[in-house]
Amino acid sequence: MAAQIFSAIFVIIIGVGGCVAYFWGANKLLDLVFPSRGVSGTAAVDNLRRQGLVRPWLFVGPAMIILTIYLIYPVIETLRLSFLDRGGTNFVGLANYEWALGDHDFRNSILNNVLWLAVVPAACTFLGLIIAVLTDKIWWGTIAKSLIFLPLAISFVGASVIWKFIYEYRGEGQVQIGLLNAIIQYFGGQPQVWISLPFWNNFFLMIILIWIQTGFAMVILSSALRGIPEETLEAAVIDGANPFQIFWKIMVPQIWGTIAVVWTTITILVLKVFDIVLTMTNGQWNSQVLANLMFDWMFRGGGDFGRGATIAIIIMIAVIPIMVWNIRQANKETGGH
Repeated sequence: MAAQIFSAIFVIIIGVGGCVAYFWGANKLLDLVFPSRGVSGTAAVDNLRRQGLVRPWLFVGPAMIILTIYLIYPVIETLRLSFLDRGGTNFVGLANYEWALGDHDFRNSILNNVLWLAVVPAACTFLGLIIAVLTDKIWWGTIAKSLIFLPLAISFVGASVIWKFIYEYRGEGQVQIGLLNAIIQYFGGQPQVWISLPFWNNFFLMIILIWIQTGFAMVILSSALRGIPEETLEAAVIDGANPFQIFWKIMVPQIWGTIAVVWTTITILVLKVFDIVLTMTNGQWNSQVLANLMFDWMFRGGGDFGRGATIAIIIMIAVIPIMVWNIRQANKETGGH
């Protein structure tokens, strides 16, 4: 444990120190190549202008190189692997894509992902909006928002472990330590192995992601609500609108763009959901999703690079249109800045 802590501290020091050293060195290099001191006025102005043109590229350059190495290259390599066989050596054309369309597990994963897409973004956005409205006018609203936002700081695996204890099942005659089964048993019900119930277990897994992401939706939508002009709300009150009408007919239409951005952001996250399913069920009992199926094919059962890469490409294709639309909506919200 001590060695891991020491390694983490060492990496942080080296990483932060390396960035500081690079930025300091880059500025020094610019001053040497384009000096602004000790030269005539016109030359100094020209060198300052040149420094202004070069400096952004010195700072952005490393990030662009890293993005190229860690994002663009993997996409190209994954696309190439999707046309190869199990070992990633022989070209098989569209065989992997034909397999995906005809595979039962793949179709089941698609259906489960669609179910997640139908429930999680809607639930997170709705709950986040309701909580943002209800906590906006009360004195302890900030405390409530902080508590609701806290799960967002927990990793998906950590949150899954917490909820695993809530869904925990003990055999007949044993004390139920799982919160849900303990409550059901207290009221005379029959404890269940909740995460092994086909179809319904998907909803029990979705609750975990909803619990995590509602805080994100709440914070973004709360900021949008604060941007609604008070004059609009006061005019609605004077015209006799009740709180329900003000919410649905005045507030929601004015922040619809933000609602859409939150919705699509969570949609992209749902398409990539992996950790929760892996931790809770590992895709068993008909709870498989695309990201976990990709992991299974790529790294388990001897590994099949072709099929694993094919599923990854399909996920990427599904995410891209939503991401593009999300970026456009965000640009509209910020006026293109």
